[in-house]
Amino acid sequence: MISALIVFLLLGAVAGVLAGLLGVGGGLVLVAALAWLLPGLGISKEAAMHAALASSLASIVLTAAASARAHASRGSVLWPTVAWMVPGLLIGGWLGSGVAVRVDDSVLRWIVAGYCFLAAAQLTFGRARATGGAAVPAPKGVPMTAAGLGIGAVSAVVGIGGGSMTVPLLVWRGVAPVRAVGTSSACGVAIGIASAIGYALHAPSGALPEHAVGYVYLPAAIGVAAASVLAAPYGMRLAHRLHGDTLKRVFAGFLALVGTSLVLGA
Repeated sequence: MISALIVFLLLGAVAGVLAGLLGVGGGLVLVAALAWLLPGLGISKEAAMHAALASSLASIVLTAAASARAHASRGSVLWPTVAWMVPGLLIGGWLGSGVAVRVDDSVLRWIVAGYCFLAAAQLTFGRARATGGAAVPAPKGVPMTAAGLGIGAVSAVVGIGGGSMTVPLLVWRGVAPVRAVGTSSACGVAIGIASAIGYALHAPSGALPEHAVGYVYLPAAIGVAAASVLAAPYGMRLAHRLHGDTLKRVFAGFLALVGTSLVLGA
């Protein structure tokens, strides 16, 4: 168990840097890594993907909060946008987790991989709305709440904090990439809370053997979160040094890499 905790701490450090850099709670790397690691810790292969998703989302709560706090200190969180999106994110996260627990492990693996490839393509080939260099008002209104509903639901199914959807959406609305990343981090807190609770309560009785609440494997969630909150500020500092286009290329390449790893492990 001690060796497993060390691995979870290392994963948390990586997740924290990615949270600050890319606006995600480390879910993309965590899902793939945990799906591979958990069967070796006594979790059945049939439940490993569900446990990976649930544990990733639980850890995202603190990871995303640390990233959001770091970005907020530099004025990179659009709080009006967050306020409009949160109701949809909470409802979507809860509903998405309810659907995911009823889907087979192998199907979930392909869903997550396919999502990664689609998001990578969107970031690579999509274009932001031209703003002429002017400051763009924070996107808000009912459309942002509706977007939050969809983002929350999909995020719960694929085990992420929604950054790979929230960031492109905000960039398309004309928001600077680094501010889109900061805003996405704040949104990830709501997604993580609703989704993790959903995976804990929607899971069948005795879903995991021990050290778990529903599908949330506590050693993984706690170990990852503990390290990620310390590492997130370093990712945030790097995000503020990178050019927006560079940040998008890093994000797209990372998504494609994770998708490939999931396909190879299917």
